[in-house]
Amino acid sequence: MMTKSHALEDKYDEQAAIEQAAIQEAKNEPEKTNVDKLPNPTGWRLLVMPFQVKETTDGGIIIAQETLDRARVATQVGYVLKMGDLCYKDDDKYPTGPWCKEKDWVVFARYAGSRMQIEGGEIRMLNDDEILGTIDDPEELIHAM
Repeated sequence: MMTKSHALEDKYDEQAAIEQAAIQEAKNEPEKTNVDKLPNPTGWRLLVMPFQVKETTDGGIIIAQETLDRARVATQVGYVLKMGDLCYKDDDKYPTGPWCKEKDWVVFARYAGSRMQIEGGEIRMLNDDEILGTIDDPEELIHAM
């Protein structure tokens, strides 16, 4: 026989699992993008898709559209979709090799790159030297709203 507190714990565990699945889906969203239809970066440029900000808080509150728009513009983490043919080829500038590769999550300056609107969000075209670092999990740098 299940006690009331166990049923409540199970309910919260189930809700937490659903939220974790939604977060994981947001992280995998760039892989669902049809990369072939996006512009090809030339030279030393990279095509990056900024991390998509969640539209609700962990508590279920829906975030205002204006707040979401500001957060999307200020996003400093993105997923490398494509790289130009000259990315990281300058041995004098990059003696230790490339700073990132396709399918890496990267950190870049807030207003770096050129923004282009696509269905479902935006992409950015960045120079190879605008990458500040790589990260395994974009949630680590996204601040709670």
